[in-house]
Amino acid sequence: MTPVLPEGLSTDEITDAQHRVVNDLLAEVRPSRWVGWYYTPMALQFTRHLSPNLRVYDNMDELSAFAGAPQGILDLERELMAKCDLMFVGGQSLYESKHKRHDNIHAFPSSVDSAHFRSARQAGVDPDDQREIPHPRIGFFGVIDERMNMDIVAGIAALRPQWQLVMIGPTAKISPQALPRAENIHWLGCKQYRELPNYLSGWDVGIMPFAMNEATRFISPTKTPEFLAAGVPVVSTPITDVINPYGAAGHVEIASNAEAFVAKIDLLLTRPKAHWLSAVDAHLAEMSWDKTWARMMLHITSVGAESKAAREGQLV
Repeated sequence: MTPVLPEGLSTDEITDAQHRVVNDLLAEVRPSRWVGWYYTPMALQFTRHLSPNLRVYDNMDELSAFAGAPQGILDLERELMAKCDLMFVGGQSLYESKHKRHDNIHAFPSSVDSAHFRSARQAGVDPDDQREIPHPRIGFFGVIDERMNMDIVAGIAALRPQWQLVMIGPTAKISPQALPRAENIHWLGCKQYRELPNYLSGWDVGIMPFAMNEATRFISPTKTPEFLAAGVPVVSTPITDVINPYGAAGHVEIASNAEAFVAKIDLLLTRPKAHWLSAVDAHLAEMSWDKTWARMMLHITSVGAESKAAREGQLV
């Protein structure tokens, strides 16, 4: 359920409106047992009064490090962590940063819908806005914001004017005027998830030109296994959770600047893919969302059993 609020509300009015929506929803559904599952500490502002049977904090990113992070998010996170029975984090770096702050915390790096992205390995219909772009095509998909190193993008385009950079995703928290412009850089905007395999099918190499800053310090990019499932070789900046395990295993090439990216892309454009694909598929075999959810459920069930035993002990 996604609440749709009127424009022009103050912060307090927004919180009050969400408070009413949640109360109305619970009054309608009337669950006998339920889990309060938090993706952001900000949600605590309109759910603090609730009493779920279990609270889970699913912490996918260090949100406080992002540009424009809400005021007070760190204080709310401390409060949420104190209230939560169970905490999941979206990568090993995030786990290392927070594992001493909660006594039931578990790392779950990004999983992948392999079947969806694997369809990119078959020649599909090139989308209309990509069809006329020549090869080699060097592609990126994802949110385009302060986490992208624009100098690397501009540098690749300048060093190899015969390559075409296809950039897919919405622009957020940065001005569109800040995007590097060149004849061989194509900003195609936002696409639907279902459309992505058709775009990736026409790419020769993928890039993840993340900036090395506070906003990327703890990220574990979901697009890493998605590129691999699509069969698209990829070059990334040295993000910790990309280096280990993907870079260390030879699944992803690592580069720190435009010149190094160009050298790695040159390598990938000529490297046979069969051995690489075999190793990638073996790695991805244990990374389905279904398997991740099954492992999460083991922790949830365990906490539920402990809570039940505690309640029964109090009754005795």
